[in-house]
Amino acid sequence: MSQVRIVDASYVDVPETAVRPPGPIKLTAMEALWIVIPVLQHVLLYEADDDMPPFHAILQSLRSSLAATLRSFAPLAGKLVHLEETGDVGISCSASDGVRFVVAECDADIGRLAGDEEHDLRVLEGLVPEVDMSQLPAPVLAVQATRFEGGVAVGVTVHHGVADGRALWTFVEAWAAACRGETPATTPCFDRSLVKLPGGEELARSVVRKVAPNLPSVAPPSSLVEDRKRFTRRTFTLDAGDIQRLKQRIVHLGESHGAPLPHSPSTFTAVVALAWTCFARCKPFSPEDDAQLFFFADTRARLDPPVDVGYIGACLTGLISKLPVPELRGDRALPAAASAVEDEISKVKKDPIAGWNFLTLLTGACLDRMMNISGSSGFRAYEVADFGWGKPRRTEPITMNHDGQVALMRSRDGQGVQVSVSLLQPAHMDAFKSSFLELLK
Repeated sequence: MSQVRIVDASYVDVPETAVRPPGPIKLTAMEALWIVIPVLQHVLLYEADDDMPPFHAILQSLRSSLAATLRSFAPLAGKLVHLEETGDVGISCSASDGVRFVVAECDADIGRLAGDEEHDLRVLEGLVPEVDMSQLPAPVLAVQATRFEGGVAVGVTVHHGVADGRALWTFVEAWAAACRGETPATTPCFDRSLVKLPGGEELARSVVRKVAPNLPSVAPPSSLVEDRKRFTRRTFTLDAGDIQRLKQRIVHLGESHGAPLPHSPSTFTAVVALAWTCFARCKPFSPEDDAQLFFFADTRARLDPPVDVGYIGACLTGLISKLPVPELRGDRALPAAASAVEDEISKVKKDPIAGWNFLTLLTGACLDRMMNISGSSGFRAYEVADFGWGKPRRTEPITMNHDGQVALMRSRDGQGVQVSVSLLQPAHMDAFKSSFLELLK
């Protein structure tokens, strides 16, 4: 049985030349919501070729480049703390800060891990560093490098209250660029004052009081930890041709049923419509039920004034859509789903912070009938994660906590979309795959 063995753990210190904030960085209300659901994890799998250095050289490069990256990303080496005098939760930085760097070995076949449609979740979970974020102060970031016989894995664990998906990949891009000896393309920004929400800091404190009444304990619901071990996970990839055909099919079905879409759907809309339709068809929902969809929108560019693209934080607004189950099982399912997704996106354009409190949005929702979308079809996860020995062969999110969660990112070739799916029942996953492939014909 394959296993991951930890062989070393140390800290990469923040250089003395790093720019540190003058005081604690207080989380915004958007970020405070993540205090009790904190873990964001990704693993990058690299198969060995002639350009891959020996493992000891990889470790040296990763450590030195991480230290260089922390010059501008110093807050990620800090601790998330409860600021008792004000009631805030924030990032505390000090001269002794460092990022835990774990070294491990694994005897699994990395080619199989990187190539299989179905995930070996037990092994994949061992390739990201385990971080206890259930009690404040808590680390913000940890990384792991794992040696395989035929390659290497790089794992990242970050606190979701400090970084959303875009922020995570901005950090990975900077680290990888430093490892290649290049200058990062984006300058990070940790200035929370740029995110203007009604109520400001008092709103954030009220969120803290509500979601974490037992500070410094911020333990996540036990169900998130327990259920994840039982999930079935598979990854599907749509290439550029699949996406083009899917968009054309959505347009054609809308027109043929007398409800044409105002324009061709975006890649995100088309892929989400496909996944939502498959979700409604793979589950034994009653025809009287509705199937629900939850997803996030990045609000950086939509705030007034817009927030810098390099903002390292969580800057998300939540969106929920519902459709009757029979509609998602009928002939017009794809255009109906696409229209519902586009309707929600149009609301964000009008009011980008309406859904900032996604926990309130979820109050009263039926989670058993909800598909949750994370990530984005625009995330360039493969493109940005070249540390000098090529793109990863595979990258996967690890923390998918919902029976019906779908994680999106741009595919390895940069033209398609990778779709990672988490379902509790293997039979439901088989049905999801069957519908997925059928609708792509």
